[in-house]
Amino acid sequence: MTSESNDENVELVPRSDEIVTMYFREAAEVIGLADSMYEVLETSYRETDVQVPVHCDNGGLRVFRGYRVQHNGARGPYKGGIRYHPAVDISEVRALASLMTWKTALLNLPFGGAKGGVNVDPSELSLRELEALTRRFTQTIGHVLGPYRDIPAPDMNTNSQVMAWLMDAYSARFGYTPSIVTGKPLSMGGAPGREQATGRGVVDVTQRAFERVGRSLDGVRVAIQGFGNVGSWAAREFAARGARIVAVSDVGGGIYNADGIDIDAALAANAVTGSVVGLTEADQLAPGALLVCRCDVLVPAALGEVLNRHNAEDIKAEWIIEAANNPTTPIADKIFNNRGITVVPDVLANGGGVTGSYFEWTQNIQQFTWEEEDFNTRLGKRMRTATDETFDAAAKYGVTPRVAAFAIAIERVATAAKLRGYV
Repeated sequence: MTSESNDENVELVPRSDEIVTMYFREAAEVIGLADSMYEVLETSYRETDVQVPVHCDNGGLRVFRGYRVQHNGARGPYKGGIRYHPAVDISEVRALASLMTWKTALLNLPFGGAKGGVNVDPSELSLRELEALTRRFTQTIGHVLGPYRDIPAPDMNTNSQVMAWLMDAYSARFGYTPSIVTGKPLSMGGAPGREQATGRGVVDVTQRAFERVGRSLDGVRVAIQGFGNVGSWAAREFAARGARIVAVSDVGGGIYNADGIDIDAALAANAVTGSVVGLTEADQLAPGALLVCRCDVLVPAALGEVLNRHNAEDIKAEWIIEAANNPTTPIADKIFNNRGITVVPDVLANGGGVTGSYFEWTQNIQQFTWEEEDFNTRLGKRMRTATDETFDAAAKYGVTPRVAAFAIAIERVATAAKLRGYV
């Protein structure tokens, strides 16, 4: 495994699953994990790789690859989203499944970790084709799913409508089962607050981390890369708590205003044109410029590996809050640590989504719906508790918050595995 080549302009980033393994081993060494536990916790319990044939509107047939990786279920049913993206492969899904194991353990949720995906560009499919794809994929992997076995959720390029199709396809075979999936529409058993949960959790974690060093969010300059579900809700919540959003970006480009961006106007522009670009009250940013703009808090909320060797030295933020999965390469992580930049890792920062999914799942099982205020209160409490535990462990072991978060999670999963007799 090579992180960097002899060419100073090239960073050879390890595969996604290799990166997660690197972080796992570093944290496992810190806590003195028994040698016998490494293989159990490093490797996946089950990896499903399937064909997903779809009859197209033009009469043709396209065959896609679909994956569902179940990493570890020692602490409960497998939990993790399903993404539709042309870059999806087994390495990525395997890495994300592992991250879900550590994320659910860190948040102290009664779940294990899983992830799924289909190698497809959903923008190339009609609505009917997308529904057919979802139903066929669900039917193909349905035997490894179940409300007490494996519970999917939305992820990149999937949403509540996709989850509704998934639930219906599963229910057609096994009977009405709303608890089979989370992130559903409210009218089909979704939970008020779940859609906003990941973005809100990002802000809950940031606010608590700031409180620990005697700061508030008032006037804090925040730059957010990605204005989808996570980024847009995070922007709204940051603004509501007094922060100043100075930059946002989406697939169409980015905008910057040192005095602060009107988030309502940005949302309106995005709704009309599909992008925040063109908002007259802000300056346009060149591709990648948002990451190195002047801000106090940088929130990568889009793709992975956007913070790397090439831009790590130019980052001006004091804090990086990883709302996306794997946004920082290992070399960049070391650079940030050496520069004194605090990185709040993805397994903590974006844990609001799976925490909200846990709340939805429990409500489905009980056939009872909470009020949104109750949902948000419980979410904030869990996110603050996990933040305190992570930073306390970082101080105890003398490590970064990322290593501390993994250490907490590994100890919890290892304990469950031993008690259940896995080793």
